Amino acid sequence: MTTETRAPAACLIGWPAAHSRSPLIHHYWLRTLGIAGGYSIEAVPPEGFADFVLRLRDHGFVGANITIPHKERALALSSPDARARAIGAANTLWYEGSELRSTNTDVEGFIDNLDASAPGWDNAEDALVVGAGGSSRAVVFGLIERGIARVHLANRTFERARALADQFGAKVHPLPWQDIGDVLPRVGLLVNTTSLGMHRQPALKVDVGRLPSHAVVSDLVYVPLETPLLAAARARDLRTADGLGMLLHQAVRGFELWFHRRPQVTAELRALVEADLTGG
Repeated sequence: MTTETRAPAACLIGWPAAHSRSPLIHHYWLRTLGIAGGYSIEAVPPEGFADFVLRLRDHGFVGANITIPHKERALALSSPDARARAIGAANTLWYEGSELRSTNTDVEGFIDNLDASAPGWDNAEDALVVGAGGSSRAVVFGLIERGIARVHLANRTFERARALADQFGAKVHPLPWQDIGDVLPRVGLLVNTTSLGMHRQPALKVDVGRLPSHAVVSDLVYVPLETPLLAAARARDLRTADGLGMLLHQAVRGFELWFHRRPQVTAELRALVEADLTGG
């Protein structure tokens, strides 16, 4: 009598299960690394999320990515690491023995993309982060962890910026929206974590001409691939890091946790996802 061994599989859990590039990314890595495995999208409503996650193995999965609206709930149903706790949300689940663990890979997605796109960016003493939502938490955590001395945090609602700054301590300085221009001349890294510049959204109005010539500009938006902010930065010959790069790099650790091989973000993979985004 033979026992069939099922190939390891992971999934993306969301509601609704909107079109995601995660299957494209993970199937590319499974194929290029010659790993027998799978990755699927699971549409799970909020009322069924806890049961689904707590029986993840019974559903045939070794781990999962978590997306809207389940990220905060995933944190409570698992054993989170320091990153997930600091950000207050989990986007990746995996098993250590019988224990369901969680992390937030947006941190290394952001940092690793900067390292790949603009080596030496962390020589900056001052960074300016625009926006105070969930993505901003991951960015601020990563910058502090990397040793940036001062993180200026601007948000249209100043109280949200101040509340986030209070959680992260003295290195984070809340900044009124109208004062953004005042700090630009001393900022070595500018990061947009808002939806401004996204397709059908107004552009982020920041005068990149006031940034120093060594500054790096990062935008977490990836539709369009080149936002007005990045276009303005490139017109000034400033180095940039785009949202697609972060999307690709944030997927690396989950794949490694599930399939026990560390994949690479290659030009071929980027071209594949870029074509999917642009319909090319």
